[in-house]
Amino acid sequence: MRSLPYVTGAAALLLLAAMAAPAVADDKSFTIEDTRITESSGLAASRAHPGVYWTHNDQDEPRVFAIDSKTGKTVATVTLRGVGKPRDMEAISVGSDGNVYVGDIGDNLNGSWSHVWIYTFPEPKALRDMTVRATQYTVKYADGPRNAEAMMVHPRTGRVYIASKNEDGGGLYEGPAKLTTAGTNTFRRIGEVPWVTDGAFSPDGKELVLRSYFSARGYAWQNGRLGADHRVKAPIQGQSESVAYTVDGSALMFGTEGKQSEVQRVGLEKKGKGGNSPTGAGSSASGGGEDDKSTVTYGVLVIAAATALVMGMKRLRRRGD
Repeated sequence: MRSLPYVTGAAALLLLAAMAAPAVADDKSFTIEDTRITESSGLAASRAHPGVYWTHNDQDEPRVFAIDSKTGKTVATVTLRGVGKPRDMEAISVGSDGNVYVGDIGDNLNGSWSHVWIYTFPEPKALRDMTVRATQYTVKYADGPRNAEAMMVHPRTGRVYIASKNEDGGGLYEGPAKLTTAGTNTFRRIGEVPWVTDGAFSPDGKELVLRSYFSARGYAWQNGRLGADHRVKAPIQGQSESVAYTVDGSALMFGTEGKQSEVQRVGLEKKGKGGNSPTGAGSSASGGGEDDKSTVTYGVLVIAAATALVMGMKRLRRRGD
């Protein structure tokens, strides 16, 4: 009686390696289906709800939307109570404290407002339409009023940063270690940046990506300051307004304004021990087709394991004949 085929040692190792490979985030490109969202100006990945992204219109009521990236549909509309009428909401970020930060920091007249605002509220545990009490912080810049569209909360320190928007180049501004409602929060210039429409810190806090209408750049984040910079692959969009990291840091999500606007995913190259590099490994213009090197690697492992299995079975058959 012939013995049953068995897996060779090499094939077993390859198969186990493929099965043990860490899963890649399944967030894909998607289209925002909600017809109320016509000026999506900020984007942030939810920490509490995988696959969900927060966004908002720039000139709107005090409200934000939670979008399911799998369907593009709104799964929650959160109305903010306890804040004034927003002027120009331009950015959104989720902090390590579990709060959602909304930056009402736009100033299209470049210095017409003596101050701007940041609103925060705890990220809801359950996603449904609701009204929540938010906290409002008053913000000023140490060197005078200016227009801005990018606000980023560092995932480790919780400190808030704002990048101003100017065609001749803007500044990166650092907020106080902790925001206060007792008075004005003064943001101080700590670096020079190009024209910026949005920005995002990597989940490990080691990289800062800033995007503009036609390009994006990544910066090493070292001791709370900008380090070496490098090009980041970004899609060309109608009005490039937003950028966010996926929660696992494996990709960047780029958003734009307009009705049924599209959020495009750009996969990131793997680095050695430090995580992911913000140099794009591939992009997609619709839901799917991401060119992710890690996925390719795992596929090669599976194919190699299958090949080894087939070869092993063939040898067994020859021996049995």
